[in-house]
Amino acid sequence: MLATTYSPNEIEQKWYSNWEENGYFKPSFAPNAPSYCINLPPPNVTGTLHMGHGFQHTLMDALIRYHRMRGYNTLWQPGTDHAGISTQIVVERNLEAQGLNRKELGREQFIDKVWQWKERSGGTITQQMRRLGASCDWSRERFTMDKVLSEAVTRVFVTLYNEGYIYRGQRLVNWDVRRQTAVSDLEVKSVEENGSIWHIRYPLSDSDESLVIATTRPETLLGDVAVAVNPLDARYQHLIGRELVLPLVKRKIPIIADEYVEADFATGCVKITPAHDFNDYEIGKRHNLELINIFTLDGHINENAPSKYQKLERFAARTAIIADLEVAGLLVAVKPHKLMVPLGEKDDVILEPMLTKQWFCNMDEFAKTALQLVESGQIKFVPENWQVIYNQWLENIQDWCISRQLWWGHRIPAYYDEAGNHYIAENLAAAVSLAGTDKLTQDEDVLDTWFSSALWCFSPLGWPQNTQELSTFLPSNVLVTGFDIIFFWVARMVMFTHKFTHQVPFKEVFITGLILDAHGQKMSKSKGNVIDPLDLVDGISVDDLVAKRTANLLNPKATETIAKATYKDYPNGFAAFGADAVRFAFAALSTHSREIRFDVKRIEGSRNFCNKIWNASRFVLMNIEHHRQLIGQEAPLGLIDKWILGLLNKLIQDTDYAYQTYRFDLLAQKIYEFSWNEYCDWYLELAKVNLASDDVLVRTATVNTLLTVLETILRIMHPLMPFISEELWQEIAPLCNKKNRQALIIAEYPKPDQHFVSQDKNINANIELLKQLCSTIRNLRAEMNVPLSNKVPLEVEARNDHFYLVNDLAKYIKSLARLSEVRVVDSFSSNTPIAVLENVRLRLDVVVDNSIQRERIEKEIDKATKELDKVKLKLDNPAYIERAPKHLVDRDTALVNELSAKIAEYRLQLNML
Repeated sequence: MLATTYSPNEIEQKWYSNWEENGYFKPSFAPNAPSYCINLPPPNVTGTLHMGHGFQHTLMDALIRYHRMRGYNTLWQPGTDHAGISTQIVVERNLEAQGLNRKELGREQFIDKVWQWKERSGGTITQQMRRLGASCDWSRERFTMDKVLSEAVTRVFVTLYNEGYIYRGQRLVNWDVRRQTAVSDLEVKSVEENGSIWHIRYPLSDSDESLVIATTRPETLLGDVAVAVNPLDARYQHLIGRELVLPLVKRKIPIIADEYVEADFATGCVKITPAHDFNDYEIGKRHNLELINIFTLDGHINENAPSKYQKLERFAARTAIIADLEVAGLLVAVKPHKLMVPLGEKDDVILEPMLTKQWFCNMDEFAKTALQLVESGQIKFVPENWQVIYNQWLENIQDWCISRQLWWGHRIPAYYDEAGNHYIAENLAAAVSLAGTDKLTQDEDVLDTWFSSALWCFSPLGWPQNTQELSTFLPSNVLVTGFDIIFFWVARMVMFTHKFTHQVPFKEVFITGLILDAHGQKMSKSKGNVIDPLDLVDGISVDDLVAKRTANLLNPKATETIAKATYKDYPNGFAAFGADAVRFAFAALSTHSREIRFDVKRIEGSRNFCNKIWNASRFVLMNIEHHRQLIGQEAPLGLIDKWILGLLNKLIQDTDYAYQTYRFDLLAQKIYEFSWNEYCDWYLELAKVNLASDDVLVRTATVNTLLTVLETILRIMHPLMPFISEELWQEIAPLCNKKNRQALIIAEYPKPDQHFVSQDKNINANIELLKQLCSTIRNLRAEMNVPLSNKVPLEVEARNDHFYLVNDLAKYIKSLARLSEVRVVDSFSSNTPIAVLENVRLRLDVVVDNSIQRERIEKEIDKATKELDKVKLKLDNPAYIERAPKHLVDRDTALVNELSAKIAEYRLQLNML
């Protein structure tokens, strides 16, 4: 028997353990079963569950559970990413706390430390995923540094090198001076800061003239090789081709013309430093300018600058240079300026564009293929507008810097002999064979983490071996991810999967919105507005919440006061909502919008929904206790049974459409509206009347409909709300002869019943009339101050066919409207005030204060008159009559007649009073 109250913590662990232990998450490999696969975007091994994870994992799990229930051979492939720079930072910080550093340990011992950390802490996020119900096949969990996956990475690198796609060269990259490594574009966050812009005078070498340039980085002046102006700028055309004397350095540099320069920005003159600015680098290539690097890899001034600045840290050099410019009379002005500062995403270091020797992959041919695969429809974006963003990046693609100066990651399979020649091979033995010598040293660099991630759709399936999983689950059906990694991951998976398997990696890409807080702010640790999904599942006190948020703030100066101010919206912390309520709220929020505001109040509503379903199930179980002998017996369906079964059939069709179109918001809405409004609020109340009937056939039909609809609702709910649905289904299913399945997770998802596809529309219309009658009576009672506890008679004047219909509905009206009796008549026996519906008039047979009734009726007249005036205004407009579709004009004309009749009826009532 079900517990009196719904307690999610008592059922969640029980059922998740049951599902996993029984192997329900594994593919069935059933003969002739269609396959369905989702590859989990591998979270960083350093990561913990955040709202974005919880949101996307809920949607993926719903898709997996839905298709598993539909009989698909289903795989949700899980795994984690080694997250090169993030993991190295975490382990280095742990070592620093112990008074150690990686350089003292050496590469081999440091890598051992990383693996130890991974075994100890690396599975945090996958355990958290289980708490939210993620039904991944954990027996197939992969890690991007696993032996088999690492071998696949090496195979891909060697193949691409041998085919001429990979090369080594010196180019400009984002450089982290603290970690001393190149950084992926994705790991750069541009932050707006209040800074300064310096106006500096550059004298011409052959006259007293000068140009004034504006810069936000005066320290890079030491590496200037030119000053550029717009070729159409009349102020400077006579100077193009002449030379300037570089301040402080005394080196001569040319004045060049380039359309990149905006004539109306600042002075219209731009200093060109190709070795330390990406835009300048492109200008330098166009004009064949020299590249002068003035920084060491740790961000100090090197030997290419005047001696007085050498060895100064970059910002100390800035201070010295500004002071020297001022002394020399070359500093014209310093103005406040808002600028975008590039920071390393992992540790907030200001990044430098740095000229270094790196490994690159030529992307031109891959980009053309990736564009064609989407253009031809082999891969589709949902929503479609994201295809435009995908195309724009591919059409302007740059070669990919794939090397990183880290120790943790896939080491580049390049081996150098004593002369510096390199040999690319899958292992040392193969390199020795190529080089003809065993005196080889492997490249110190590792590959960009995104390189191995680009293989994620095929390497976890066993590639390059032709495994059963590879042939069955490639391509996968859908990739669920965010728009921020379309370029860095989605496009590269398309490229590499097609290159090495001749297939697309996935058939569809569902791009989800970004989860914001309730105020529309992006969630970030520095703002202190991050919410841990498990805090919502388990609950957390406000004190623990503040302590947790304060500890996680990136700003070391953050205080408890800051955290409390940020979390003023949650003065009592969070209640324990349970995983199902959190999941249902995530689904309800999943519109196709770019941004999604998350409000905890949505979860409160979802928790109430869970309670509603729990209590409805208890109600059904208790109310059929005395009718068990009727379960499974045949009986003709009555009006309310046909109605609810017809709506249930429509719900099944709607949910199928929602899954096909990834409209999880509509899915949640349809489930909620049917379950709460139609089944719980209306059908259960109507069923009480039938269960009290003297007619055994009426009772039989309703008992079986009660069970059938509830059991079907639980199957429909399961993909979104797996725990509560499983717990309830285990109680309900045996009563419905659903003993052929051990668990709801592998029960059959409901299919539309063709018997109800073309259901008589009059059934729904009749129930709608019943609802209107009950609602009108309740309103009438309230307006007449007749309490629900006072059961009074109702007289119904019904015309035409409604006479017989209302007669049939009378027993339901009597029960739902709390009446002593319902009399259906041709005409009223007295002139007592009434409520008016189309073809039906209602009269409560009670003595009331006429002044109260007059006030009520006058309000109704006023309401109807305003609506009538509004419709008339529309019909009096010739343009509307001429342009509007005929059915709309006819509808408005009919409404005028209906409202006019209603107003006349109310005026008659006033006269009667």
